[in-house]
Amino acid sequence: MFFKRRKSSISNLMVKPDGTTGQVNIKVVGVGGGGGNATLRMADAKMRGVKFLALNTDIQALRMCKGLQTFAIGPDTTHGLGSGGQPETGRKAIRESQQQVRELLKDADMVFVTAGMGGGTGTGAAAVVADMARKSGALTVGVVTLPFSFEGPKRRKIAENGLRQLRAKVDTLITIENDRLLPSLDGDIRLERAFDLADTVLRQGVQGISDIITVPGVINVDFADVKAVMANGGPAYMAMGEGKGRNGAVQAAESALSNPLFGGSLEGASGILFNVTGGSDLTLGQVHEVADLIRRVSNPDANVIFGLVQDRRMKKKVRITLVATGIDGNDASFSVDGDEPAVDKTVKLAESMVRNGHPKAPLTEMKPLF
Repeated sequence: MFFKRRKSSISNLMVKPDGTTGQVNIKVVGVGGGGGNATLRMADAKMRGVKFLALNTDIQALRMCKGLQTFAIGPDTTHGLGSGGQPETGRKAIRESQQQVRELLKDADMVFVTAGMGGGTGTGAAAVVADMARKSGALTVGVVTLPFSFEGPKRRKIAENGLRQLRAKVDTLITIENDRLLPSLDGDIRLERAFDLADTVLRQGVQGISDIITVPGVINVDFADVKAVMANGGPAYMAMGEGKGRNGAVQAAESALSNPLFGGSLEGASGILFNVTGGSDLTLGQVHEVADLIRRVSNPDANVIFGLVQDRRMKKKVRITLVATGIDGNDASFSVDGDEPAVDKTVKLAESMVRNGHPKAPLTEMKPLF
């Protein structure tokens, strides 16, 4: 394992094939209703250095994506009325419009394909969009949700089939199980609010990675660093954690590792990318503690890259964004079909280390995600 740190004044510049330099062109493509909603949230969050595109077969849904670039796929296939929950219709629609969509993806260096699996358009079209992006040379990352169990076994089966197809077409795939949100939700919460939260998690997944590239830091992670971890990264997990006070950095790391959305063990990851954000009071010792904690619970051969950003608004607070790639699909901690959550050895080891290695650092309690 090695840690790679790179200092520069601008993090999102890259050397182009012709030898010139330019801004990294990052595009987020929301496919279907769930993907479009999540993309709209990202645009509302004013993510830096990112362009947004919503693709759908449903013209009415696209009209709700105000302020976004939108494109209605498959006009002859669906006549603008949606896919009726049929993934095959979604596939036909994107294939009908692939020439136009390919043009919309042109010149992108990195493409996030985001969708809610289980419906028609997102499930059927996401893999085709990802295939076009990847073949164009873009680093392609899928960030998708799997349906709540209360949505029924049929929708779950459709989602799993779509997920398998998407996994074969992306460099890295981050899958968010909506059911993992349930412990943090009040039983009386409105159904609409539950789906809003799922969209928010999609936004957090994309923003957590894009911010690593686009937000300048004390120790920057440039696009080449991200590519080293995520190109051909396969199944991946993303988590965020926060801490505050003197032991905030360790708390943030442990919070990320014990995040219910983080379903895998770092022991099985071939690449780890994490970013530490804190105020001007963040010390070198705190950063070292975080790096040491993550190193000790990770595969010794993993490629570990991290960045450091100082934000005046984060006084006495620390936030960590962590992405682990190359999770073995046969690992017990990774399952597409299984509904039972796996025992995460990383969390147990991290808890033990915090107790033994940092006796003054209280363990963070599991708190609602939102």
